[in-house]
Amino acid sequence: MIAVLALLTGLAAAVPLLTRSLGRDAGYPLAVGYLIGCGLLASRLPVVLDNGAVSVSVRWLPSLDIAFALRLDGLAMVFGLLVLGVGALIMMYCPRYLAPHRPCTALYTLLTLFTVAMLGLVFAADTVLLFLFWELTTVCSFFLIGQASPAAARPATRALLITAGGGLALLAAVVVMVVALGTSDLTTILAYPDRLLGSPVAWVVGGLLIVAAFTKSAQFPFHFWLPSAMVAITPVSAYLHAATMVKAGIYLLIRFSPIYAEQVAWTIVLVLGGLGTALAGAFLALRQHDLKAMLAYSTVSQLGLLVGVIGVGTPAALAAAVLHTVAHALFKATLFMLVGIIDREAGSRDIRQLSGLRHVMPVTATLTGLAAMSMAGLPPLLGFVSKEAIFDALIKTGVDPWLSPSAEVLAVSASALTFAYGARIVYETFAGPPRQPELYEPAWTFLTPAAIAALLSLLLGPAAALLGPLIDQATEDASPGGDPPYVAFWHGFTPALALSALTVLAGTALFIARSRVDQLVQSVRLPPAGAVTFDRCYGALLRLGGIVGRPTRYDSPAAHLFRPVLLLVLLGGAGSAALGSMPPWPAAAAAAGDWPLLVLLAVALAGIVLARSALAAVGLLSLVGLMVATWFLLAGAPDVALTLMLVEVLTAVVAMLVLRRLPARLPGAGRQPVSFFAAALAVAAGAVAVAATVGLTGRRDLSAPAVYILRTAEPATGGGNVVNVILVEFRAFDTLGEATVLVAVALGLIGLFRTTGRGVVGGPGGTAGRGRTGSGPAIPDPVLRFAHRLLTPVMLVVSAWLFLRGHDEPGGGFVAALVAGIAAGLGQLAYAGHPPTAAGRLRPRPLLAAGLLTCLGIGLSALLAGEPFLTPSPGLKLSVLGFAVSPVTVFDLGVYLMVLGLIAAAVRRLGTVVPSDAGVPSDAPVPPDAAGVRAP
Repeated sequence: MIAVLALLTGLAAAVPLLTRSLGRDAGYPLAVGYLIGCGLLASRLPVVLDNGAVSVSVRWLPSLDIAFALRLDGLAMVFGLLVLGVGALIMMYCPRYLAPHRPCTALYTLLTLFTVAMLGLVFAADTVLLFLFWELTTVCSFFLIGQASPAAARPATRALLITAGGGLALLAAVVVMVVALGTSDLTTILAYPDRLLGSPVAWVVGGLLIVAAFTKSAQFPFHFWLPSAMVAITPVSAYLHAATMVKAGIYLLIRFSPIYAEQVAWTIVLVLGGLGTALAGAFLALRQHDLKAMLAYSTVSQLGLLVGVIGVGTPAALAAAVLHTVAHALFKATLFMLVGIIDREAGSRDIRQLSGLRHVMPVTATLTGLAAMSMAGLPPLLGFVSKEAIFDALIKTGVDPWLSPSAEVLAVSASALTFAYGARIVYETFAGPPRQPELYEPAWTFLTPAAIAALLSLLLGPAAALLGPLIDQATEDASPGGDPPYVAFWHGFTPALALSALTVLAGTALFIARSRVDQLVQSVRLPPAGAVTFDRCYGALLRLGGIVGRPTRYDSPAAHLFRPVLLLVLLGGAGSAALGSMPPWPAAAAAAGDWPLLVLLAVALAGIVLARSALAAVGLLSLVGLMVATWFLLAGAPDVALTLMLVEVLTAVVAMLVLRRLPARLPGAGRQPVSFFAAALAVAAGAVAVAATVGLTGRRDLSAPAVYILRTAEPATGGGNVVNVILVEFRAFDTLGEATVLVAVALGLIGLFRTTGRGVVGGPGGTAGRGRTGSGPAIPDPVLRFAHRLLTPVMLVVSAWLFLRGHDEPGGGFVAALVAGIAAGLGQLAYAGHPPTAAGRLRPRPLLAAGLLTCLGIGLSALLAGEPFLTPSPGLKLSVLGFAVSPVTVFDLGVYLMVLGLIAAAVRRLGTVVPSDAGVPSDAPVPPDAAGVRAP
């Protein structure tokens, strides 16, 4: 399992190289990789079929008793082979479907990561790990749907919000189970169902699991996100519908069936909810004229059928659900791929515009007919075997006398409608006279993936007994101790066969009367579609957010500062009244140099308040920061002082990039009288801050964690810089999370840069090229260029030195990245956005990706060594230029790259403007830039 996940992850990482050399044909080597993954799983098939399971567990969060645990049993084997097998067909299909020059790197990468997420979900043997992979499928599907076109943004958002809401329900279920049972191990939870059923939270967990599954598998009332997701390109739709995203909910319900299978409420909700969705989905499919929309609603219907039979909970029902999952994956993948071929060749998916394609595309017509027959449940296709198994399971529901007849009526009705729209797909598209006689059969490479799936469905029908051992084992793993039925093509004349015959007769009658049926279904007035209702609620929520945020929509900083500053004063007053007496404050330890610094700070702050020049205000603000840094240095905090000093220098560089777009004078400076209320509020806030500092600092000894860290940091890690040791060893996971936030911010800046144009300050309409700051005095560009050439090599050397010494002395990845970032910002400033040196032309995305992958690689290497995530390996140390280098240093390098990537993205964004010759008048107002400053 780890080998398969590693293989797929490696393929995702290799996609850029493959697409660069092969273009869209990169799908073929990716398909080979998927087939290798199938082979790796199949190599464990004898163990699984021998009532065994392959397990692997690595310590992950030992303090919470959470492990990175994977387990391959019969049920996971079925879903894993489907994910990889159908994935291989989709990858084979993509090269001929995609346009020759269409960028495909993102598509192939996301599809492969989607496969990793789905495989991790079905392999997960820990509920926390199950939830993580569940959410990863949600994120991947959002990007796969959204990348289709600008119009796909709304459907992608709709799918994300619905499925992420279900993910929150699953998270709540996981948390409640862990708290109630004291373990997150899925195998243990399923092995002792009475522990959960006997707890007071049993039905809370059951309800949350149903919500999670219903959202993911598009069950009513959450079904509407799936048809609207059809804006995605056909390969994405085929993979999402056939084997991945929507099957996650089916897997979840089957997996937890041993706990809730015999509970009446669980059975009634799933049977009636699922079969009701099956009937509604089939009815809505019959109303459609777009082939892809018909298949989308068909998926909703088939998933409802699966949910309904899972609700029965007997071994026969679970076996039927597993078998129909396989059948559905084959015929739905075939139909989606063939619809994509028809759309490509005929230029339309509307059955009202298609006719007679069997004359010009006979192979496509044959394959579509086979897949539609399997979907309709006709012999000798595999869909016939699975549909008959479902009918047989529903007959034997046995929970309540009324439930079985109701389930049979709903299932037969939904299946009859399925037969009707399946026949309609084939007849309307391929029968009749040809409307486009110039069409021809596509290349065999385009048809082969669909042909493989269709032929497998045809061959596995009569040979269904070949699937018997695997289906039996999957059923045994889903319902231990049960007696799974014998899987075969023919069971004789049974009540289930009679229901199948009734389905065919009713479906045939509906097809024969299709004109009147179509008029009838079109005339039915339905309530507003779920998507419409959802969009209205979503819009109302956004409007509510606008109302709540309206008080903050001001350009004036005072309007933003008023509320938090006033709240600070009120909290200070309330706190001083509530605290009462305080412990005695230790004797003052002010140094002689503190008072001159205080006087200089007061003078600088007064200058900021009275400044009329933007340049003067920024300079004085930087001076304040440097004096505070000096104060920290005098107080014995060199790490804080060094970081603050570098941040101030970088802030000054960034401010200069912003000031080049602003007037030399501050807006309104010197013209507006100082508000007495504002001054009083500012003085009060300062007094509260001073009082809080005096009252709350220096009045207690070191905390227990502080004593522990100071005592054990150097002996345990070998690092003398306690601050750096805390960041990269004691709380490395927190540091990784914070750095990941930096990556998200940097990507946002890059996206903003791409949407607002690539014009550089100094281009048409800019001012930097003329060496001016707004309308203020000229900036001597030659001086800045000379300074950049002189200082950049020195800063890069200092950056490397600070990085290498960070584990023992003040420095580290964050501080070193600030120094390198200052060099990059100085280059942007000196050369008006076109720095000639490599330090000034840093590309943010490679830096961000390399940094994040480096940190994750160090964390995963610890897992492979049997240690918790991000556990350092103290024995792996080298000496480089007299500095100790270890895996911790490599982790710090990842932080360095991510911080540098953020700075590079920021200075590139702030060093650009939209050129005035790009359709924007030179006197038009410019939107606020990334720093929140509104340029005139």
